[in-house]
Amino acid sequence: MTALLVGFHVLVGIVLIGLVLMQQGKGADAGAAFGSGASSTVFGARGAATFLSRTTAWLVAIFFVTSLLLAYIVTSAPQRSSVVSSEVPVSTEVVPQESKPTDVPSAK
Repeated sequence: MTALLVGFHVLVGIVLIGLVLMQQGKGADAGAAFGSGASSTVFGARGAATFLSRTTAWLVAIFFVTSLLLAYIVTSAPQRSSVVSSEVPVSTEVVPQESKPTDVPSAK
């Protein structure tokens, strides 16, 4: 289930990036106002902007919801303990070392 949700989340993100890149900036409206052929497009003069804006808004909402769902799934999943920490006993006891005099060779 998580893998399916992650795949859907990535797909929505890629489509969202594509839709944002397809939209024109606000500065492009001035050129369209003077008859640059925008009214002869498939969606009309303002139809494409409205369609792309609404589709982008829906995809942003879906992306937000899937982000929250994935965060909830990760935090509510049972935590797995480490094999190392459960198998190796931890000792806090300090064991004193025997001190032996070392033989230092003399410089002759």
